[in-house]
Amino acid sequence: MTIRTITPDTVRRLAIRRQHLAAERQPATAEGILRVARDLGCLQLDPISAVARSHTLVVFSRVGAYDLKQLDKLLWEDRALFEYWAHVASIVLTEDFPVYHKRMRDYCTGADSWSESVREWVKTNQTLHDFIVQDIRQNGARLSRELEADGLHPEGWVSSGWTSGRNVSRMLDFLWSSGVIMVAGRKGGQKVWDLTERFLPDWTPQDHWNERQVTYAAAQRAIRALGAATPQQIKVHFIRGRYPDLPAVLTDLETDGLVQRVKVEGDKREWYVHTADLPLLSAIEDGDFRGRTVLLSPFDNLICDRKRTEELWDFYYRIEIYVPADKRQFGYYVLPILHNDRFIGRIDPTFDKKSQTLRINAVYAEADAPKTKATARAVKGAIEELATFLGAKQITYGEQIPTGWDAIKA
Repeated sequence: MTIRTITPDTVRRLAIRRQHLAAERQPATAEGILRVARDLGCLQLDPISAVARSHTLVVFSRVGAYDLKQLDKLLWEDRALFEYWAHVASIVLTEDFPVYHKRMRDYCTGADSWSESVREWVKTNQTLHDFIVQDIRQNGARLSRELEADGLHPEGWVSSGWTSGRNVSRMLDFLWSSGVIMVAGRKGGQKVWDLTERFLPDWTPQDHWNERQVTYAAAQRAIRALGAATPQQIKVHFIRGRYPDLPAVLTDLETDGLVQRVKVEGDKREWYVHTADLPLLSAIEDGDFRGRTVLLSPFDNLICDRKRTEELWDFYYRIEIYVPADKRQFGYYVLPILHNDRFIGRIDPTFDKKSQTLRINAVYAEADAPKTKATARAVKGAIEELATFLGAKQITYGEQIPTGWDAIKA
């Protein structure tokens, strides 16, 4: 069988189309947001909100300004989404529950020293374990602080990090990771906990998949989200590092007609495309691609694999949150600028909720970025869209504006 050859441009454009970052936006409704979540596979959670929480920015980049209540509805009312561990802590799809149920069942059951130490700690603190579960069962969903206020003093959790002494928090994390409880809401930044059996909707699939079945499903999620991907790129996407026997599963998927191997010009590796995306691939090759200018979260699904981002777009990006201020190259919470099918720069923004001011501390352009008024206006439009989403009443700019992009401040 002849293996299809595609260009790097096609790979880039396929990824952008599959990630809903081209001109065809999804509607800013619960249905549109769910479609985005389904095609991305997960929305990474991160507590930093220098501009807004990362998962809300990821959705914004795909649907434009939207009401956060639409996302909350999917999480806490429809329960079509829930919080669990994908490649990191994320918002994931309830329809994918069997993928995560396997990890829940296996949590801390291994023979490694860390798992053994956790099991020993849980055994020592069985009273706390049983108290939390019983309290939630009898009293309904509970805030973390309500459980922490009950005065139990079990054995301390021994660690070298921030978990030292945080017994209730550590037990809640164990119960969450092992699938006993789930985040059922948030109030004032605090998680609300409920029993998994009570939180999940009746339609939740309850299949007990083995490792091969999980890999079979998760590999398809990863490939579709990436558009085209190498085995290594699949391994670090979606449920990062949890793809046992991936080569054999990819062979099975190809035999079953669900994926197709392709070659990428100038690249010796094997790439895979999902057969459901072959019509889209052909359309892109025929010129069907209309890009737009959009700002991305530092944790956006398109760029979460930094190595792939550098290989495909020649765009080097690292978040500098933990870099001392005087040593940062670009800023604290920098948003990349995607323009059509290229990354052309980045902005360093902060949002002051009190004054409702979006401050663009600096704008940076890549060396090969087009320095035209049209490009500058497109970047300005993306910034103004962000301001609308945040509810900002004004935008202010710092002095760092690239030459040729003066129209940003006009």
